[in-house]
Amino acid sequence: MKKHLVKVVSILLGLLLLACVLGYWGYQSIIGYGQTPLVLTEPKELTIARGTSVNQLAQQLETDGIIQSKWKLKLLLRLQPELAKIRTGLYEITPSQSIADLFKDLSEGKVKIFSLTLVEGKTINEWEQQLASAPHLVLSKEIFAAVLMEQGDDSALPEGKFFPETYHYTAESDAKVLLTQSYKMMEQELAKAWAERNPNLPLKSPYEMLTLASIVEKETGQASERGLIAGVFINRLNLGMKLQTDPTVIYGMGERFNGNITRKDLVEETPFNTYRIFGLPPTPIAAPSKASLEAVSKPAEVSYLYFVSRNDGTHVFSTTLEEHNRAVDIYQRKKK
Repeated sequence: MKKHLVKVVSILLGLLLLACVLGYWGYQSIIGYGQTPLVLTEPKELTIARGTSVNQLAQQLETDGIIQSKWKLKLLLRLQPELAKIRTGLYEITPSQSIADLFKDLSEGKVKIFSLTLVEGKTINEWEQQLASAPHLVLSKEIFAAVLMEQGDDSALPEGKFFPETYHYTAESDAKVLLTQSYKMMEQELAKAWAERNPNLPLKSPYEMLTLASIVEKETGQASERGLIAGVFINRLNLGMKLQTDPTVIYGMGERFNGNITRKDLVEETPFNTYRIFGLPPTPIAAPSKASLEAVSKPAEVSYLYFVSRNDGTHVFSTTLEEHNRAVDIYQRKKK
């Protein structure tokens, strides 16, 4: 009887050991499954809608061919329940991710971050087109003017008042949030430039500084020339000369500008034709960069009154009209 009992106990212990071995193997197998790469050849967006359960997500991933064993995934989430606490949002999944990596991101809410660069020298119209094509960004009509109103500016003149920079947002963000940040950044940078400006600049207000900075921005092909170009315009304003700058003419032409400025365009009377008007145009003509604001705030102290393009992004600067005409002959009329 005793021998029989020993035999039974030995068998039970053997079965228990086998069960432990199999259980450990199964546990390691499921945990190892979590390190299996997602079945992807390129990045893909994944949307977790409000109310989505992990079972529904598992089914979706299997249906889309992103994972191959839904039942293993369910076991993995039972063994690691912290991974099952998925959060809503739009995510980007990549071929380099494992299944565990994916669910770790989902549980931590690491949603996809989008970038939008509002480039200096662009107009509000150009930025509106860019915003309209930005992915997963909520855009309302007349959004720039709406932001002005919300910030207490009832001028309905948004040109130049938004700071060019790279902004970040998540899916279905309201563009107003981004543009409000841009507006406040421009206010800060303009206030700083105005406070630190050289004394005796022929500018009556920060808005005039903003307007001149936008012209400098459009005239600048080389960053190193910003101060020189600003210096030329400041000198002309001090002397009561017309600015005579093509970018203002182009802005005044609006959509009818086809890439060329004719003699007729230069004599047309518009508020922005600085070949006809004295002083600054009524509004900025584009979004100036911080560098252009600084250039106008502290322009180069030069005697130059003219500049002409070398057609390579740089300019020839001149003090006298005779020097300027000679440079125009060489670089624009191709005379020697």
